[in-house]
Amino acid sequence: MSDALNELGAFIELKRTDCVLGLEVKHGELNVDVTLSQIVGLVDFLKSDQTCKFSTLVDITAVDYPERAKRFDVVYHFLSMYQNQRIRLRVAVREEDMVPSITSVHPSANWFEREVFDMFGILFSGHPDLRRILTDYGFRGYPLRKDFPTTGYTEVRYDEAQKRVVYEPVSLVQEYRQFDFMSPWEGAEYILPGDEKREEAK
Repeated sequence: MSDALNELGAFIELKRTDCVLGLEVKHGELNVDVTLSQIVGLVDFLKSDQTCKFSTLVDITAVDYPERAKRFDVVYHFLSMYQNQRIRLRVAVREEDMVPSITSVHPSANWFEREVFDMFGILFSGHPDLRRILTDYGFRGYPLRKDFPTTGYTEVRYDEAQKRVVYEPVSLVQEYRQFDFMSPWEGAEYILPGDEKREEAK
């Protein structure tokens, strides 16, 4: 399997020297690092070339590396049902970079790109309808960034008095932040049926 993937990687690198920065075979998948400006061209090549035929877009996601100048990796997963092979494309982008949308090649990328935008704040140029898909319209921040607070910025709840949903700043009182890490079974005094017989036997 890895021999076939190595051959495929060598073929792609030979045919598309303009966009392949590096490649490796890992965990039964071919990983290709791609230049940002050439992502659409490479995706189109992978879909239409008879040797590749990666016709199925499985997923688009991202990984946040806050310490890097190119903070994000946008990651694309494709499947070739004809060749029974998988490929992963990685594009390193800065926070201010715009990633070309691949919806012209794979229309199914529409919601995947919207999710990456919603969760990471990565913008896709040429996307037909780039707006949030999982969070609310007024949501602040990007939940899958490493610097996003685990409590979030606002709390959403239904107010019975106002008969509507209200947004409030998150405020945690200090006692909720202290944990004793004790199991519910530790330190608890339970009296179970039959315990009185043990006491009588003493």
